Amino acid sequence: MAAKKKTAKKPAYSKAVEAALADLVIANRILANEGVIDAFGHVSIRHPERDDRYFLARSRSPELVERGDILEFDLDSNPIHPDGRTMYSERPIHGCIYKARPEVQAVCHNHAHSLIPFGVTGSEIRPIWHVAGSIGAEVPIWDIHDEFGDTDLLVTNNDTGGSLAKKLGHHRCALMRGHGAVVAAHTLKAAVYVAIYLMANAKLLKEAREMGQVTYLSPGEVKLAEQMNLKENAQRRTWEYWARRAGFKVSVND
Repeated sequence: MAAKKKTAKKPAYSKAVEAALADLVIANRILANEGVIDAFGHVSIRHPERDDRYFLARSRSPELVERGDILEFDLDSNPIHPDGRTMYSERPIHGCIYKARPEVQAVCHNHAHSLIPFGVTGSEIRPIWHVAGSIGAEVPIWDIHDEFGDTDLLVTNNDTGGSLAKKLGHHRCALMRGHGAVVAAHTLKAAVYVAIYLMANAKLLKEAREMGQVTYLSPGEVKLAEQMNLKENAQRRTWEYWARRAGFKVSVND
């Protein structure tokens, strides 16, 4: 009789980590439901108890991600408990940003359609309404071709991931020419918020430019709007709204 194949032992996490992973599942579903990500794109969190690790789902469409899909990685994007499951090829986006930005606790990479024209034309994205102030006064554009020549435009190693993280710099968002965008924030809720309003602001900005001259938020308005948008009450309110739209019964009083 053939020997039974041993099942890989699943790591045990604290209640705090499990709660964070449950929120990561919700974040995947929210971003899919709001149209920021479709079959592609991904969102991660830094390990709440280890700065040198992060969590990201296996290679699966975000709308379908469940708790059992989430894997742990080191900052070089190697899986801590490999079990043979297919992983996102672009996980170095996450590892390299966490390595470069110690304060960042969540990263989202997406291909939102409204962002693509800005990345290929060099037309800058700046906030034009108060709820988009959190995208920052400047959104840099990273072009993989500048440093690496002809590629498939995917960020699949630490060289390209490090280059993207360098272009992102201290900013909260960066566009990726011919590809999409990356968002880095101090909390998962903030990353979701910024990703959604970056996409929405791009759509409205294009429409506004077609109508005439645009009045952008001033640097002072951006700073004050950002402070307002990222307050805990605003973050919990939007999280509840988007989570319920995605089918999760969460409450601002949880």
